[in-house]
Parts: sequence; C-alpha cells; structure tokens
Amino acid sequence: MSQTPPSHNQFDNKSQAWSARFSEPVSDLVKRYTASVGFDQRMAAFDIQGSLAHADMLAAVGVISGDDLAAIQRGMAQIQDEIEQGHFTWSLDLEDVHLNIEKRLVELIGDAGKRLHTGRSRNDQVATDIRLWLRHQIDLCTGLLQALRRRLAELALEHADTILPGFTHLQVAQPVTFGHHLLAYAEMFGRDAERMADCRHRVNRLPLGAAALAGTSYPIDRERVARTLGFDGVCRNSLDAVSDRDFAIEFCADSALIMMHVSRMSEELVLWMNPRVGFIDLADRFCTGSSIMPQKKNPDVPELARGKTGRVYGHLMALLTLMKGQPLAYNKDNQEDKEGLFDTADTIRDTLTIFADMMGGIRVRPDAMRAAALQGYATATDLADYLVKRGLPFRDAHETVALAVRSCEQRGCDLADLSLAELQAFHPDIAADVFQVLTLEGSVAARKHIGGTAPERVRIEAQRILDETH
Repeated sequence: MSQTPPSHNQFDNKSQAWSARFSEPVSDLVKRYTASVGFDQRMAAFDIQGSLAHADMLAAVGVISGDDLAAIQRGMAQIQDEIEQGHFTWSLDLEDVHLNIEKRLVELIGDAGKRLHTGRSRNDQVATDIRLWLRHQIDLCTGLLQALRRRLAELALEHADTILPGFTHLQVAQPVTFGHHLLAYAEMFGRDAERMADCRHRVNRLPLGAAALAGTSYPIDRERVARTLGFDGVCRNSLDAVSDRDFAIEFCADSALIMMHVSRMSEELVLWMNPRVGFIDLADRFCTGSSIMPQKKNPDVPELARGKTGRVYGHLMALLTLMKGQPLAYNKDNQEDKEGLFDTADTIRDTLTIFADMMGGIRVRPDAMRAAALQGYATATDLADYLVKRGLPFRDAHETVALAVRSCEQRGCDLADLSLAELQAFHPDIAADVFQVLTLEGSVAARKHIGGTAPERVRIEAQRILDETH
C-alpha cells in the first residue's frame, strides 16, 4: 500500500515547524502544556520589530532580494495593524507568538515570508524579543520612579517645617520633619532608578545572529541589526546569547528592591492612618470600606502593595531556580521565564503609577505629628549635645540627661517643662539658653548639614530632586 508523502509546507494542516521529522502529531494535552502563545503574544510588536531589522540586514547582505524585503515589510505592517485592531487570530497549534506571526506572513506574501527565518532560530529570536520588550519596560519603570520621586519632593517642600517624631525601634527618638522623612524614600527610589538604568546596559545587547546555538554560515551583519534596533552592542558568544536569562533575573532583583521600598513606605502609611496615630489621611479613592462595619476606611492600596511585594520576590526566586540547573545551550525550561517576568513588570508599573497618585492625595495632620514628637523626650540628645559644647565628655553628658529623663518620667513631664533651677540640679553649667535647644523647632533647625533634617536643608534637597526629575 502506498503512503501519502508528508506536506513540505510546514504550516499545512496546522502542523508544526518541525512536522516532517515526526511520524505522529503532538497530542492536544502536550500542545496545551508546551504552548506559550497565551502569554507571549504581548511581545508581538517587538517580534515584528526584530523581524523587520533581520529582513533589512538579509537584504543588505544579499541573502534575500529587495522584492522579498518589500513584501515582508508590507506583510508585517498588515499583521501589526491586525493585532492592534484585535483582528489577528492566535492559534494554540502554532505554539508561540513567533510561529503565529510567521504563518500569517506566509499567508499574506507567500514564499518571501518563508525566507524571513533564514539565518536565525527561534532561540535567538525569542531572546531578542525579550530584551526588546524588557528594555521598554525598564524605560517605563524608570520614568515612573522619577514621577514618584517628584511627587515626594513636592510634598516635602510643602512640609519642610512640619515636625514629625523620628523613630528607632518604633520608639520616639529625635524630632525630624515630615519633609525630611519623605525625602528618605525619594533617595531610595532614586537608587532604584540608578539600578534600573544599570540593568538596561546589560539588557541592551543583541542575541540575534546566534541562531540555535552556534551562529550561522550566512554572511550576516549583526552590528547592522544592533544599530537598527538601538542595541548598544551584540552578545559576544552564541551559546551564552541564546541560553542565559541573567538580565531578566537582574530586572526581577531590582524590582524586588523597588517593592521592598514600596512595602516599607506602605507600612508607615498604614500606621500613620490608624486613628491611634492619625498623622495622615489617604484620599477615599485609595481606600475601601467594610461590608459589616460602616465606620471603616481601610488603606487597601498600601496593604495590597505590601502583599504584592511577596509576589515579586517569588518571581525572582522562581527565575533563579529555573536557571540554576541548565546546561548550555537553550533548553525548553526557559519558556517558563516569561510569565513571572511579565507579572513582575506589570506589578511594578501599576504600583509605581498608583503610588505617585496616592502620595499627591495625602492629607497631612501636622498637629498630630507635633503632639507625638512631644512624647518620648525627643530632645534629650539635644540636651546632651548642649552639655558637650560646654566641655562635658559625651558619655558623662549622656548619663546626666538620662537621669533627667528618668526624673521627668516619674513626674510625668517633659524636659522642656523643667525650670532652669531644676535643670541646673542635674548640671550647674546649664544656662537659660538651654530652652532654645529643648524646643522641637530648635532641634531640627540645628541639623542643617548635608543630609540633616533642618527645614532649609529639606528645601535644598527637595529642589535638587525636582530638578533631577524635571
């Protein structure tokens, strides 16, 4: 009995790109298990961008004709439009974004579409798509970090003089200003932006041309493709180019640090909004109520951000675990790099966007902040410094003030409530000018060095950030 020869068209009867090699089709379960088109289609625009640059290079070196290039450009333009308009049909049988686009291109332009894959593999193609997509996400993230820093700096300028208790161990330590406190987070997010910019340098290397793992025998011009796509250079080893995802891990690590900073700020917002503290109130649009307690106003956004931090941490650990046991070169394991990476980028983007808006809608309650700063003997260190300036060794000054604080605790008063005579009982060198350093305003104003909490310094630093993020 004669057998019907297999089709030479790789896309006939919904077959895969390697169908001629196999004697039976892939099972439906395996198709679902191995398919990535459900999530990697978000890279479609970058896949098209990379393909156009590759086609341009193939034409420039004479591997394909000018007519083929024009047809590819025309077909890709139509595919891009179909995707943007929501008219593109995604097929699970074609497994991923790359084969779906290639199939449609062949439908539109015929053999010219089949020539596009000359000199490349899906291995270097997907590595290029991820880098293009991630580079775009890093640029978005960096812009959002700067927008959040700007919002914090604006609020800091507004509250450069607003007294806030500074804490260590969640106990009142020394008075600071609310503006100074906000600028601490602006500094953290500034370092986050620097890390993202540094990560971008390693992301911005072109893998295309590495082919499956060993490069290609075609006379390709990788530097031309790199220039076309805006890469800083090319990956220098074909095995490394297709197989490693350290750049994605680095992005997730940087994102984890961003979320750690967000989570710290979230914790403070939740505490500050508690009626027992009452330092701030969040705008209603960032809060929810209770299904049973009508008086509740819950700070859901900062709470959820704390929770999403663990989600981002999990993606980082998943990627590290994904890569740790892989031999060179490409392995199918790497298909699992995308969903966690995509979700990390989405989480960072949404979190930074909403936090910039939320910080602009905060209602500050200076009276509650000031009242809290008057508790806990926040100016005790100022009194110790006062004595040191009069010749007392710091350790002796520390002990003298500690005795004074203990006396005030027993009497239920503050250091500033003691009379001059009562203060002099602890040390005779204390004079009438001591009351200037025992005030909250005097305490913060004295710290006007770089990094200090003096209102004049807060204004300088806030303006610097505003200038940086303009």
